[in-house]
Amino acid sequence: MASGTEREEHAVVQSPPARAAVFSAGSWGTAVGKILADAGTGVVLHARRAEVADAINGVHRNPDYFPDHELPPALTATTDPAAALDGADHLVLSVPAQQLRHCLTGWAPHIGPGTVIVSLMKGIENGTRLRASEIIREVTGVGAERVAVLSGPNLAREIMAGQPAAATIACADEDTARRFQQACRTPYFRPYTSTDVIGCELGGAVKNVIALAVGVAAGLGLGANATATVITRGLAEATRLGTALGADPLTLAGLSGTGDLVATCTSPLSRNRTFGVLLGRGLSVTEATAETRQTTEGVTSAEALLALGRRHRVDLPITGLVSGLLHGRLTLDEAVTALLRRPPKPER
Repeated sequence: MASGTEREEHAVVQSPPARAAVFSAGSWGTAVGKILADAGTGVVLHARRAEVADAINGVHRNPDYFPDHELPPALTATTDPAAALDGADHLVLSVPAQQLRHCLTGWAPHIGPGTVIVSLMKGIENGTRLRASEIIREVTGVGAERVAVLSGPNLAREIMAGQPAAATIACADEDTARRFQQACRTPYFRPYTSTDVIGCELGGAVKNVIALAVGVAAGLGLGANATATVITRGLAEATRLGTALGADPLTLAGLSGTGDLVATCTSPLSRNRTFGVLLGRGLSVTEATAETRQTTEGVTSAEALLALGRRHRVDLPITGLVSGLLHGRLTLDEAVTALLRRPPKPER
């Protein structure tokens, strides 16, 4: 029979809880911070403004985005990037896609040698036409095994209310994806894993543009038939582009593709759909931007996605019409007419 000392020597040593630094304290970053904290992960949220960090630390609320939702006490905040990243196993990035390069350049010196970088971004960089994971690797020099993507039908306000949701975590290294899966699994949030980073990212980027189109149709008073048509043909666009870039088409049929597309196109909580509704009601892009008051990734990424499609010779008709509408090349009437007058062809 083993002595007490021997039993202690053979006992399984529990690894310490994972630590995550979430940059920054916007709506989705705050919601993912809550998920991680509820999963038992230590979370430090990076806030740009001291008053936001003070409110999170003092009354456990984000006054800018969720003043009515209490955050877990274990979630803390700071305005110091180095302090947030100190000892972090994961750096979770939630900033506008067009600002990622600039922000990450400043944060990169504080990233630890083993820290995994997780992207929440759903956009394409203008000019370079790069996805977020590509920008991360270019700026930081880390390998693909340390870059992951989380994407799915995840409306931040529903997450804050603890309503059920699921998402896909994609990384070239399966073990990396599984580790982050454990760091963010809760009774209300179910993460799945994948190695298809391209498909996961493109599904999230394209769906924002399609949601703008659905919103425009809703703003014009068109019915459920039009909504279903735009969603379905939008999925075809995402699948064509993803396949051309090397994605698995089944990924686009999953949570980060169809799932995210349906949620974003049908929910009034979606800022891309809301922005499209405002355009459909006759507001200008400037007026709709002022009304929504948050970054709308579909607006900033539509032109880059269209250029990416041209580079790979992929037809993106809905994306093209949305881009034309946003940049003044088409009026509302012209965009609708152009979509309906496309030449007939086989569905597949």
